[in-house]
Amino acid sequence: MFVDTAKIHLMAGAGGNGCVAFHREKYVASGGPSGGDGGHGGSVYLLADDHLSTLSDFRYKRKYHAESGGDGDSGRRSGKKGADLTLRVPRGTLVREAESGRLLADVSGEEPVLLAKGGRGGWGNCHFATPTRQAPRFAKPGAPGETHEVTLELKLLADVGLLGFPNVGKSSFLSVVSRAKPIVGDYPFTTVSPVLGVVSLGEGASFVMADIPGLIEGASEGVGLGHAFLRHVERCRMLLHILDAAGSEGRDPIADFDTINRELRSYLPALADVPQIVVANKIDLATPEQLSRLRSEMEGRGYIYYEMCAPITEGTAAVVAAVAARLAQLPSIRRYTPEAPALPDPAQAAQGDFTVTKEEDGIFSVEAVWLERILRGCNTEDYESLQYFQRVLQSSGIVAALEAHGVNEGDTVYIADFAFDFIH
Repeated sequence: MFVDTAKIHLMAGAGGNGCVAFHREKYVASGGPSGGDGGHGGSVYLLADDHLSTLSDFRYKRKYHAESGGDGDSGRRSGKKGADLTLRVPRGTLVREAESGRLLADVSGEEPVLLAKGGRGGWGNCHFATPTRQAPRFAKPGAPGETHEVTLELKLLADVGLLGFPNVGKSSFLSVVSRAKPIVGDYPFTTVSPVLGVVSLGEGASFVMADIPGLIEGASEGVGLGHAFLRHVERCRMLLHILDAAGSEGRDPIADFDTINRELRSYLPALADVPQIVVANKIDLATPEQLSRLRSEMEGRGYIYYEMCAPITEGTAAVVAAVAARLAQLPSIRRYTPEAPALPDPAQAAQGDFTVTKEEDGIFSVEAVWLERILRGCNTEDYESLQYFQRVLQSSGIVAALEAHGVNEGDTVYIADFAFDFIH
């Protein structure tokens, strides 16, 4: 079964807890702190796999969890890092945040894409020793890993998309110009899922062609099969529009051409600008008058026009050569850029509850789920992003609460796995 959408839950591993421990050492208070750090939690990655063509692996299993980090141990031994989880998806898969629809990633390259980052391991008590606090009896717990509810949407990576009404010969053409083996039958909707074929032009030269099935009138509104597969046209660099020159199904090929282009525009207006080559198929069944009318109409509209009889490969070589020449003039396949999260207004962002705790002299922690989400959306290496986060701390009353708990200049404040020195 061809599955090109899926909704899954991703959860990175939590960081291990830091350890409170002491070792025996002469002239060192309580033997000296020796608690090790917790291990970082495993992260969740997506990796493009050319051996996969659908998202059917995600049809039944919906929850994926990376391994959590191990707790720290005595002797300053760090806990084991949680194993990362890598999920393989077809190349061309888009990942969106389920709730907002924000694009998180386009899994089209060779490198794994990080989707959920593992939690940071907590510090052991050896990190908290100071000249005035030589025997700290506390450690930092591990931070939780990121969680995401995401939707996966496959948009095939194809250079050329084959368009045309059912039974005009798209599958026949793909079968003779590539090694693809689509089902070919003398009845409508023979092809019920997109089929990819690699068209070879010689050593080191080739392009990918996709048979897009089920495009009929009303496809953009859910009629027939086309609505489910129109998304696969979006990445195509050009389109090859095949017409039944003989009108053997009782339809007018020019009317068919206009209908499909109207459906493309209704689905996504930008598709109207994708270059098209028009090919009249079944010329063995057409009359000279039909072919002359079709050629005159298409060339009059400014389209490159060819004729062929796909089953016996008459004219197919010329079509492939024309497609290759046109592709050489076009930009590469479209890649989508992930969308940055929108930062809310500081006054609106600071309306959640929070808890401030004094862990030890000079150590404070702030617990606020809403604040952790804002922090993950900030770039801690960017000045403007940090200024925004500081405004949130001020407007939410967190700074005032820290001061009420006795925070001093230079004290350490923890928010989830992020630590910073307090500065007035």
